[in-house]
Amino acid sequence: MVEHKKYLELAIDAARQAGGLLKRRLGRIKSIAYKGRMNLVTDVDIKSEALIVSRLRKACPGHNILTEEKGGVIAAGTRFSWLIDPLDGTTNYAHSFPFFAVSIALLEWKKPVVGVVYDPMRDELFYASRSQGAFLNRKSIRVTQTKSLGQSLLATGFPYQFGRAMKRNVDNFSAFMLKAQAVRRAGSAALDLCYVACGRFDGFWELDLHPWDTAAGVIIAEEAQGKVTTFSGREFDPFKREIVCSNSAIHDKMLKTLR
Repeated sequence: MVEHKKYLELAIDAARQAGGLLKRRLGRIKSIAYKGRMNLVTDVDIKSEALIVSRLRKACPGHNILTEEKGGVIAAGTRFSWLIDPLDGTTNYAHSFPFFAVSIALLEWKKPVVGVVYDPMRDELFYASRSQGAFLNRKSIRVTQTKSLGQSLLATGFPYQFGRAMKRNVDNFSAFMLKAQAVRRAGSAALDLCYVACGRFDGFWELDLHPWDTAAGVIIAEEAQGKVTTFSGREFDPFKREIVCSNSAIHDKMLKTLR
């Protein structure tokens, strides 16, 4: 749709600007606060979020905006909602580990229709809009054709809070380590999803995520012919807290392995 294309271009521009800020400030954080023992927020998160929100509010004054740092809800009858993670991979960023991204998604009637994930350190821009395909720096991307779990490279992440979800995913990690070729835990769900989309990973799963963590990466993966569901195989909803994303060919094998 022409309307979606306009919003995609807006999201790309905002993501690039925010990504430039992240790159310039890497290693120069002025303050770090803790939302939990392992869940950080830096002054750069806040500045990146403010930059993106300012751009979106100016261009789309009637749209709803949900962000990682300020949260928000989608009221009944809301057509357009932006989901923003201004710095996905904050712990990595705080340690100058260069694996982090800006993630911006647009939902229409609570369904992702536009997704942009920008990795400023590699200058890699992943993006998609509904029914228009997925791209990395203007080149079309597709998931792998790997059919064997034993030949698959998988990715996951772990929740910030200790408890049942943490133990559950430790068990899942152990199970996949025995079945897959290898499992990686790099620290950015948005990039993990995009890496499935472009064929660097064959599959990804995680628990206890938020909608701004996944919405952009999900539409990019789906438009790259990937499959995204809950652990039970049901249709994925960004507001659910679990996700399985794959190249489609190994999806059922991943679901059987998950507990």
